[in-house]
Amino acid sequence: MNKDFVFVDEAAPGIRWDAKYATWDNFTGKPVDGYLANRVVGTKALCAALEDAQEKAESLGFGLLLWDGYRPQRAVDNFLRWSLRPEDGRTKARHYPNIDKTEMFEKGYVAAKSGHSRGSTVDLTLYHLDTGELAAMGGDHDLMDEISHHGASGITETEAVNRRHLCEIMEACGFRRYDREWWHYTLLDEPYPDSYFDFPVGSAA
Repeated sequence: MNKDFVFVDEAAPGIRWDAKYATWDNFTGKPVDGYLANRVVGTKALCAALEDAQEKAESLGFGLLLWDGYRPQRAVDNFLRWSLRPEDGRTKARHYPNIDKTEMFEKGYVAAKSGHSRGSTVDLTLYHLDTGELAAMGGDHDLMDEISHHGASGITETEAVNRRHLCEIMEACGFRRYDREWWHYTLLDEPYPDSYFDFPVGSAA
């Protein structure tokens, strides 16, 4: 692992995680190439900013739950190969109900060169500290649909407020949002803006 990359659970203790691409619970329906363990990796700069975000979230009664951070290029290549295979319908209703899987790239939900592979992009949500329950956001992780866009219609006021809370927390801590995915944020001052890494996410450094 690159010396500037660390496991988020070690660098920013207290942040919850569920690395979806290391599990069967993702839009491909199986663990993705390059994810050898259910852990989240990121640059040290990312982790420092996430610690600040965690503190701000706690002041509002929330904690942070991470779904993804650094993503090996081989995982992105896996997504592309998967998108070209015949549709089997297993994950369509949950993750891309209104588009064909081949449209994920052209509609901006998946990229052939992902900011995640630079190590300072994160997919995350909020949870309530008092109950541990996820905050209602009007759609789950990797729902590739217009309802996932910032400012989308068709969500409740509570869901819209929670999205705004997440956005305000992240932007105050040096992140920029991605307009098509309410859960996706990239560090403005990312240390590797032009590098796309491909080391796997393992259980140890």
